[in-house]
This record gives sequence, structure tokens and C-alpha cells, in this order.
Amino acid sequence: MNPGLEIQMVAVIVAAACALPGIFLVLRRMALLSDAISHSVLLGIVLGYMVTRDLASPWLVAAATAAGVATAALTELLRRTRLVHNDAAIGLVFPALFSVAVILISRSVGNVHLDTDAVLMGEMAFAPFNRLSIAGFDAGPVAVWVMGGILLINAAVMALLYKELKITSFDPALAAALGLSPTLVQGVLMTLVSVTAVGAFDAVGSILVVAFMIVPAATALLLAERLRAMIAWSLGIAVASAVAGYHVAVALDANIAGAIAMTLGAVFAVALVLSPRHGVVSVAVRRWRQRRLFMLQMLTIHLLHHETGDEAGRECAEQTLDQHLGWSPEQVRVAVRRALRDGLVRREGPLLVLTDAGRARAGEVLEGLTV
Repeated sequence: MNPGLEIQMVAVIVAAACALPGIFLVLRRMALLSDAISHSVLLGIVLGYMVTRDLASPWLVAAATAAGVATAALTELLRRTRLVHNDAAIGLVFPALFSVAVILISRSVGNVHLDTDAVLMGEMAFAPFNRLSIAGFDAGPVAVWVMGGILLINAAVMALLYKELKITSFDPALAAALGLSPTLVQGVLMTLVSVTAVGAFDAVGSILVVAFMIVPAATALLLAERLRAMIAWSLGIAVASAVAGYHVAVALDANIAGAIAMTLGAVFAVALVLSPRHGVVSVAVRRWRQRRLFMLQMLTIHLLHHETGDEAGRECAEQTLDQHLGWSPEQVRVAVRRALRDGLVRREGPLLVLTDAGRARAGEVLEGLTV
């Protein structure tokens, strides 16, 4: 197979495997924990190697997974003391574990091919060279089989525990009241995150693992309201960014993992600005419309209160509305123009007079305020 296609295959499988647990991490506001786990698994690998003296030993995977779960457990224990917040607990745990791993590499296993820079950045271009051979048959890159298996495990667990993950993510108190154990469900999720990080960091590096877990999920939250739609968006964004990032890396002759992470960031930035419901533009437009509607309502209420009586000639004059309402002349012009266009007021000389529609609108607003 073409090496470029194999690299893209690795990237796509890693993206999907990371995006599945990532959506629940983001929903639980535990995004930082993925960064902590993806770094602290290095300590498990180092300790596992010091015991087995074999980089290919499956015990390294088990040790790395245990280190990831230990990171989550220690963070949770610190948080439960209520002496530090969740982000501070993460900041205390994972730098300590990661720094111990770096010291052990430099002092005890410095002659072994275990490079912290490779762990952080990864090099996906080397993925096609690490082949899986079965009875002399070339079965393709090892990363495809490893991450493909992890992807299937993640998908299976998410399908089996979908309701439990959903309720514990949105309302842990209700989950506990229904007899579920939020701590146990979180432990399962953290185990999946640890296994995924261990399997992926050798091919793509821990930084891209974090990007795949967090950025697609964070983007999906801007584009969808329902959990199933969020999962679909997260998977789609992760896979599309993996393919697009590879082609960007080829075009720029750049690091593949870095190009994919940059692509993920660009997709998030576009969604942040243009999301139909939560984007910067839509929120700004919605607030602008709300301000205009509020001004229109205030104008009709003001005219309704002062349309009768001796003060009508002073309070309802268009030229003095800015003084009575505390608006700028431009705001008055905008509100009056909108009210005239909607048929809520009419001009009678220098005065503004409510129409029947305007009087009804003002009455509805006042009635809503008194309910």
C-alpha cells in the first residue's frame, strides 16, 4: 500500500479512537485530565521497562495504563480534599509524575531508545515502517492494528455504557440517586483514555492525542445540542482534520502531527466564529437584535405611560426622547425608525403617538413583566 495512504489510515483511526472518549471528557469538564494522562503514561512505560528490560513487552502497556489511571485517581483524591480545585490538582499531579519519568530516563535508561521529544511530538511518517508480519504475510502497520483494536474497544464500551456515561456526565447527583456509581463510570472512562493514550502516543505523540481528544469534542459542542449529534460531529471533525492535516503537512513539508493539530485548531476557530447558535457572529447578532427589541419595547412603554395628561407634549416629543429615556440621539432615531416601520407609532407634528398595534404591544410587554 502507498505509505501516504497508510499514514492517513493511522491518523484517521487514532482520531476516531481518541474522539470517542474525548466527548465525555469535555462534557465532564475534565479536558485538562487528558493532557495529564497522555504525559504521565510515560512514567508507566519507564517503570515497566526497568522491570522487563524489553520495550516490546505487553507489560509496558499495562504499566502505562496503570499510570494513567493512577493520575486520574490521585487528581480525584486531591480534588475531594476541597483544598485545591480540579485544575490545580491536575497541575500538581501530572508534572510530578512526568518529571519523575524524565529523570528516570536520563539517569537509568539513557541508553535505551526512549526519547521524551518523540513521546511529545511523535512522528507519523515512521508509522508505515513498523510492520506487523503474520506467518510471513505483511499485515500492514502495527499502529493500524493496535489503534484499530482500541477503537473497537472504545466503541463497544461507549455503546454498552452509553446511558450511564450520559447521565453521569450531565447530572452525577441524579445518577447517584438512581443507584449508579459516578466514580465507577468515571474510572471506566479514565481507563479507556489511558489505554487510548498509550496506544496512540507512540505513533502520533501525546500532544496530538490531546488535540484529538479535546478539539473535536469542543468543536462539536458549538455545533450540536444533542449528545448523539455531538458524538457524530466529533468523529467527523476528527477524521476530516486528520486527512486534511496530512495533506497540509505534505504541501508545507512540515511535521504531520503538527499540521493535523493546526488543522484541528483552524476548524475550531471557524466553528467558534460561525456556529449558528453559539458562534461569535451569531451571538453578536442575537444580542444586537435583543438590544433593538428592548429599545423598541421601552419606547412603546414610555409613550403609553405619557400619552395622556399635561406631560404628553413634553414626554412624547421626538426631539426630547433622548433626555427622558437616557439614550443617545442615534439610539432614538433607530428606535423611532423601527417603530414607524412596524406600525407601532405615528407622527403627529413633533409628537410620537402610539397606534393601536403599538398600544397592544406595550400592554403585552407590561403584562409579561407583572406575571
